[in-house]
Amino acid sequence: MRAPYRSRGGASVEFLFCLPVLILLAFPVADVARIIQANIVAVSIAREGAQLASRTVQDEQSLLEALAAAASPLDMRGNGMIRITKVLGRSTGGGATRSVVIGQHRWVNGGYSPQRGVWECGTGGSYWGAGGACEGLPPPAAAPAVDVMSGELNDGDVVHVVEVFYRLPLLFAGQEFLRIPGMPRLDPRLYAMALL
Repeated sequence: MRAPYRSRGGASVEFLFCLPVLILLAFPVADVARIIQANIVAVSIAREGAQLASRTVQDEQSLLEALAAAASPLDMRGNGMIRITKVLGRSTGGGATRSVVIGQHRWVNGGYSPQRGVWECGTGGSYWGAGGACEGLPPPAAAPAVDVMSGELNDGDVVHVVEVFYRLPLLFAGQEFLRIPGMPRLDPRLYAMALL
């Protein structure tokens, strides 16, 4: 009759040995869920931003501030950046067009400075102004060309490209000792783009 009472203590000891492993497995699962949520929010913000940028005459910084405020589960001030790039279809002759950048604005309150995207202000004599606008852009005839909608815009068509960048602080970052060969690595740098 006493044997079942002894086995109860053994199960508790086994559970205590398994508990750290279970906790270590829970963190990557939580990170994957957080990445999926953050990606959905970034894509939604980019889409809404493209619609608003193409349909409103609102000041760009006010628009960018409203978009950042709508990303409530994300800490955009500390880990995010939003850019709006205006792209113009410019005739090259013979019915062909090329897409050129005629303006770019970045959110001045963003705490993240990514180096990728459709186009980065600072090339060809341009620079970021104090209000978040790209200054020093050449006129459309000499403006920098981009791949966005290349050859698909008519001469004079303008599209607004909204890019959302977010660097997600991972719960499981730095835990490389559990890295399994062949498994994809979680990338905390998220990117979403929409144009309209």
